Amino acid sequence: MALDRGSPLALTVLALLRSRPLHAYGMQRLLKQWGKDQVVNVGQRAGLYRTIERLAEAGLVRVRETGRDQQYPERTVYELTDAGRERLDVWLDDMLSRPKQEFPQFPAALSNAMLLPPGVLADALERRAAAVEQTLAELESSLSAEQDLPRITMLESEYLREVTAAEARWLRAVIADLREGRIQWSHEQLEAVSSARE
Repeated sequence: MALDRGSPLALTVLALLRSRPLHAYGMQRLLKQWGKDQVVNVGQRAGLYRTIERLAEAGLVRVRETGRDQQYPERTVYELTDAGRERLDVWLDDMLSRPKQEFPQFPAALSNAMLLPPGVLADALERRAAAVEQTLAELESSLSAEQDLPRITMLESEYLREVTAAEARWLRAVIADLREGRIQWSHEQLEAVSSARE
């Protein structure tokens, strides 16, 4: 099985195994300890196991050993193969250098926002803005608490902080425009626009 494109989780598994052999639980624990769960979904260990299986089938990782400790269930330790090292470098370069068209939920919901009355839309965006601002505060706190770490280890947190700050500013501007009547629409207006495009 060839994996031509890596997922963020597959990339991260290969990156972890580049430093040393690990079992799945150890990978999940390290990702959470290092705060990498902000950018890689490791909440469900089943997803991590599926990713490891796919990487093993593709020959990018292999079982180093299977051990059993009396306190824990059997644990399989994985290591990176030479092909995995090469693929990691290719995926990392590709993900860093080429923007990818992604389809997150929020832009899809925004594309249908005209179905709501302006006040209802503003209320929904208010709740989102509050959540985004809470996330921003947490990112700021995390970054200031870890100033002793090399900056390279915090680049993803810096990026998330900047993107989150931009979203918070944009949300507040749109909410103000909705509340002050600068963004308005009617069913008739939308129908006219739709007819003109057909």
